[in-house]
Order: sequence, then C-alpha cells, then structure tokens
Amino acid sequence: MSWMKGDLLSKSRRLVGGLAMREPVWLKAMEASPPPVFPRSNGNLKKIVLPEDSYVRRFARKHPEAKLVEPIKVSAFIPDPARVYGCRVLQLTKNGISEDDAMSVANMEYLAERKEKKKAYKRLKELAVLQDKAPPPKPYLSSKREMQIQEKKAPTDPPSVRRLVNQLKQQKEVLLQDKPGGSANHDHWIDE
Repeated sequence: MSWMKGDLLSKSRRLVGGLAMREPVWLKAMEASPPPVFPRSNGNLKKIVLPEDSYVRRFARKHPEAKLVEPIKVSAFIPDPARVYGCRVLQLTKNGISEDDAMSVANMEYLAERKEKKKAYKRLKELAVLQDKAPPPKPYLSSKREMQIQEKKAPTDPPSVRRLVNQLKQQKEVLLQDKPGGSANHDHWIDE
C-alpha cells in the first residue's frame, strides 16, 4: 500500500501528521471546505456505438483505400466517405428500401462520386500541362503510396547548431566593427 495514495488534502494531512513537513497555511482552509471529489469509473465504460457503425465497418472492409488520409482531422466538417456511406444507407432504409438495396445504391453513389473526382483531377492535370505549371497533387493515392509518404515524413529538425554559431560569429564581427576601439578578442561583445 502506497503512503502517497489519495488527493492533495489527504497527502498533506499524512505528511503533517508524520512530521515530514510543517503545516501549510492553506491546510486548515482546505479542510474547512475540501475540493469536490469527482466520481471515478470502475472500468465499466460503455462503448459509444452509432447506428451507422456496422455499415461504416462494412464499407471499410470493402474499400480499404477510402480510409481517412489524415486521422487527425476526425472532427473536420467534411465527414469521411465511410461515415457518409453509413448515413446514406440508414437514410435509404428509413425510406423503406431493403438493406441490401440501400447498401448497393450507396456504394454506386460513392463510386460515381469518386469517378467524378478522378475526372476533375485529370482535367486539372491537363490544364496544368497547357499552362506549363506543376500538376496538382493526386486526390486518391494508393494505400501503399500513402504509407510511403507517412514513413518519409520525419519530425522537423531543430536549426543546425553550426548555422547558429556562424550567425553569432557574423553578429559579433558586425558589432566589433561598429564599436570604436573594439577588438576581435573582446569577451563582452553583446552589450545590449
């Protein structure tokens, strides 16, 4: 059993009672009005399940290339294709269409939208070639290519130490040239 279990108030009481520390000024005030204790979960957290989740999982199995490109943007305003598919299937089933028919209709709508985006990209690429510009990035990459891009992305390196040292040397030289009677061996070269 740990001697540091509990909240700040109980820990402070134990330390003061054990003569490990002097009684803080705030301890009596905190005992008079202790902070609220929030209920803790017993590990019985319920999983959040939305009605369209089963359709989203089916869509993800059928179209693995349509997964979120940037998982950070989960709360973006534009929902991912799987969520749109699931909501569309639910909407169609509420209107009285059978589940299989609704899934096939939603799948056809997704494929048609994807085809239109590919056509639009092809046209943008043609326009870029005509205007002698760089083509825009592809809207749909293969899953293998996406993984390669994610692996290439390394964290940005901090500025090079050598470059910073060179900048400081240049600043030192400029300051010494501006000062009358300054020498290169002057220790206190930044006097601001």
